[in-house]
Amino acid sequence: ITFTMTMQGETASAIRISDSEGKLDVFPQKGMPGSSGRGSSKGWQYSDHMENIDGCLMKYTNLVTGWQYRFFVLNNEAGLLEYFVNEQSRPQKPRGTLPLAGAVISPSDEDSHTFTVNAISGEQYKLRATDAKERQHWVSRLQICTQHHTEAMGKMMTQAQAQHRDLIQTIEGLPPAAGPLSPLDQDLLMLKATSMATMNCLNDCLHILQLQQVARQKSSLGGPTIEWLEPKLPDILKNGGPLDSFSTEGGLLEGGLLERGLLELSEEIDGEDEVEDAFTEKEEELVAVEEERSVVLHLLSQLKLGMDLTRVVLPTFILEKRSLLEMYADFMSHPDLFVAITDGQGPEERMVCFVEYYLTSFHEGRKGAIAKKPYNPIIGESFHCSWKVPRSGEPTKDAPSLSSPPQGSPTTEGENGSYQLRFVAEQVSHHPPVSGFYAECPERQMCVNTHVWTKSKFMGMSIGVSMIGEGCLYLLEHDEEYTFTLPCAYARSILTVPWVELGGKVNVNCTKSGYSAVITFQTKPFYGGKLHKVTAEVKHNATNAVVCRVQGEWNGVLEFSYQNSDTRMVDVTKLPVTKKRVRPNDKQGPTESRRLWQHVTESLRQKDIEKATEYKSILEERQRTEERHRTETETPWRTRYFESEVRRTSS
Repeated sequence: ITFTMTMQGETASAIRISDSEGKLDVFPQKGMPGSSGRGSSKGWQYSDHMENIDGCLMKYTNLVTGWQYRFFVLNNEAGLLEYFVNEQSRPQKPRGTLPLAGAVISPSDEDSHTFTVNAISGEQYKLRATDAKERQHWVSRLQICTQHHTEAMGKMMTQAQAQHRDLIQTIEGLPPAAGPLSPLDQDLLMLKATSMATMNCLNDCLHILQLQQVARQKSSLGGPTIEWLEPKLPDILKNGGPLDSFSTEGGLLEGGLLERGLLELSEEIDGEDEVEDAFTEKEEELVAVEEERSVVLHLLSQLKLGMDLTRVVLPTFILEKRSLLEMYADFMSHPDLFVAITDGQGPEERMVCFVEYYLTSFHEGRKGAIAKKPYNPIIGESFHCSWKVPRSGEPTKDAPSLSSPPQGSPTTEGENGSYQLRFVAEQVSHHPPVSGFYAECPERQMCVNTHVWTKSKFMGMSIGVSMIGEGCLYLLEHDEEYTFTLPCAYARSILTVPWVELGGKVNVNCTKSGYSAVITFQTKPFYGGKLHKVTAEVKHNATNAVVCRVQGEWNGVLEFSYQNSDTRMVDVTKLPVTKKRVRPNDKQGPTESRRLWQHVTESLRQKDIEKATEYKSILEERQRTEERHRTETETPWRTRYFESEVRRTSS
């Protein structure tokens, strides 16, 4: 089919469309003005059906070579944009290929000839046509092809989802015990869980591509350019939030503790009853994890990607024989590094000391290489302990006490002249699950107060836990406050042998001194890379100068590099661990962690999972009953050691 078309009375061109190939050719009519030369105007055949087109376009390569002519081919059937060095090399392998499914085609605002093709992989072709009409034709053809193949991707997902539903219905429709197969057959549970995880992953990938496409379309309309849009995974990748903060009732006021501080707690908790902790647990054998694999598979097959696990009852055998409140205490297992923060000779050194303490605290907080889940604390549950920190060899000047202890109460100094660091944690909320913990060393004029909301979500073959909240370290001797956030935690490979990984960015800031730090816990990439990597930078905000850099592994060796080129290595596995001091169960209150969970813990030690589950259910049901009663009587829950403090921010 050949016909002639005139545009704006300038140039007449003929367009030939081959019926067999759907190929479009444009050539100028003989004897017409402007019928020669690359810059002549062209007439184009516009339609909304897919066409295989080809022709020369200029492609931007780099700053050195700039723009170069290349021969481009739009392959509609395969959904590919291919290019060759020239038309003569077309029989050869393409120089480059860009898949168009999910791509974004964007005309440029720079001029009327340029446009970009942004593939879902992040690769981009920046192209330039001869004129505006030629650009419009390429853009419209590419957009039609892109839309077709993007919709085809969605249709494939729909078909896959239907097949997945058929599979699940077939498995669940099997008779319970008749025949060679049953719904609880381990291989079928593995198939069911794998199918669910695969569909969840594909759905999430498709959602990411759709978000990227929308973002790039917005940027093509003059909005800000978005280089990469992170997956819409749960909010577990972000620390902080609008949650009310919690501060101790013994919080700071005018440079000292309120009347009700931990010094008053010493009246309730007799320090003489505390003994060095003898509670040690060997790492669970891998066999125990494998034995319960069918239970995990059955649980995973019921979960959906991104599901909030806060209200999901997880199997008892994955518990690690300690409460979450006690786990927070175990992050203080290097109390000597904690109390040494205030010894820094200047604000820079104190910030570096805080970063060192922070980075070394996570290794001992984890018990063993296998990822286990601490008990979810019951609302009102508390945990108390202390540490005796040996004094350094040099004489220490006497510092004024935070407040004078009541007559007859124990002093803050230990029997052998050591410092005493006291700790209390309390579960202050059930929904959402919020914990508060506080530690102080009155003799060193320092304390730390933190609130954490643990928000867990299912991520396919992993479980992610966001530690949403904030902590504040107070150095009263220097009138400094260090605010800090917490990283996210992940339980990886939950179908085999689960292991723990930390990820996310942590911010540390001291407003008075003008020093800050950014700590980045790096998760392992899919291919290559090391486990448990962490980096940190300590910066002077006023000059933007980096005074110290840290790199290494949070459970291995850390290297500190300073401005003067000095370096220092810290091996966290060789740091001395100070055991906490805890009162025996029979001297603890009924809502203190170890006494509260003692029957569950003992049953797990005896590997009696059924009995442990029974005791755990009793505690959880009691909590639900009490919560219903408070709701019916409109009685608000009253915390014991912490109080809610609504944070107001100026607009």
